[in-house]
Amino acid sequence: MNNTTYSPKKGEIEKKWYVIDASGRPLGRTAAEAAKLLRGKHKPTFTPNADCGDYVIIINCKDAMFTGRKLDQKIYRHHSGYIGGMKETTARVMMDTKPERVMFMAVKGMLPHTKLGRKQATHVRVYVGSEHENIAQKPEVWEVK
Repeated sequence: MNNTTYSPKKGEIEKKWYVIDASGRPLGRTAAEAAKLLRGKHKPTFTPNADCGDYVIIINCKDAMFTGRKLDQKIYRHHSGYIGGMKETTARVMMDTKPERVMFMAVKGMLPHTKLGRKQATHVRVYVGSEHENIAQKPEVWEVK
């Protein structure tokens, strides 16, 4: 009986490119699906301490929607580091000005807050419209269930 756990080596991991269309879908569900692909949880060889995930392209993020009253109630905050430097922006304003930033922040928040998570966050590309510049990678369309 073999009691060893399989752990994929760096050279054995195959990385694919996937496209997720966010139009008409809740932002959080799209981000959760992207985070699952980035981590590699859809693969049978998933290892939590290795980067075995794929690359993800998210298109049409301007058409992603918030459920409930989140568009007016959700607040994005950042701080400049100076006294009184807190800046607050509602989700409605962020979706009008920087929808790709909103999607990226949602995906990044669903990844582990470690070195590995920061590395996996670099494998996502977010685009406002339906055009993307990663056609050379021959991405496959990933259907969000």
